[in-house]
Amino acid sequence: MPAVIIFAIFAIIAILVLIVVIRNVQIVPQAQAYVIERFGTYYTTWQTGLHIKVPFIDRISLRVSLKEQVIDFPPQPVITRDNVTMQIDTVVYFEITDPKLYTYGVERPLEAIENLTATTLRNIIGDMELDSTLTSRDTINGKIRIILDEATDAWGIKVIRIELKNILPPREIQDAMEKQMKAERERRARILDAEGEKRSRILVAEGLKESAILEADAVKEKKIREAKGEAEAILTVQRANADALRMLNEAAPTDRIIQLKSLEAFGKAADGKATKIIIPSDIQGLAGSVATIKEIWKDDNQQQVGVQESNADEQQAD
Repeated sequence: MPAVIIFAIFAIIAILVLIVVIRNVQIVPQAQAYVIERFGTYYTTWQTGLHIKVPFIDRISLRVSLKEQVIDFPPQPVITRDNVTMQIDTVVYFEITDPKLYTYGVERPLEAIENLTATTLRNIIGDMELDSTLTSRDTINGKIRIILDEATDAWGIKVIRIELKNILPPREIQDAMEKQMKAERERRARILDAEGEKRSRILVAEGLKESAILEADAVKEKKIREAKGEAEAILTVQRANADALRMLNEAAPTDRIIQLKSLEAFGKAADGKATKIIIPSDIQGLAGSVATIKEIWKDDNQQQVGVQESNADEQQAD
């Protein structure tokens, strides 16, 4: 056999071996795992890194993602304890913790999770009424997660959390709820209006009260000041009278002066308004004396006037 043919055969064999080796060198990416079977039986699980597979003996059974995964299940019909049919769709967050159990534990694991979620949801909602169902999402989520997590442990799956995406009651129930909600809003609005009106009236009444109190205080203060002014005036007059009496006592007046002052006071007391006046005898005598003095003074004045007129006539004659 020519050497060229032999070289070609060896070259082909070398190329085939190289191709086989290259095809059996596997690099597992991050956050993935490969389940390896040898002669149809589970052999090992490759983690992240470089691995070499035995040709024609080992087989990659399943490539498993270790990332957290999300499944959005379609709405499921459920019936509450008060016989209301609702449509509820759920969202499941899970991750694969054991690739071997995930590969060999259950057939079609995602479909199994969906069915388990639907049956668990029906059991939980069946024990609840409509109102509590609409207001207890966190409670429902927690119950479903616990049940699914226990059931999926044997499948190498860990359920992280469950979320009820939508809860859709029948249309007539929605209409009734909207009417109830509208009535509740109107009731709250009326209550707020009444509270505002009440508060407004209270403020107005308090303002009127404070105004009346201030006005009363002003009148009170005015009267107090007027009374103080009158008291000070009276006190001033009394002090003036006291000073006059004191000065009169210091001057040592005679009986005639006292009687004359009494006559003046008596005249002021009469003031032309009295119809009957009783005059004491000493004042009558004093009055007569005063009249006599006035007549004498009048005659003296007349005589002086006559003398002055005669002197003037003589001067004119000369």
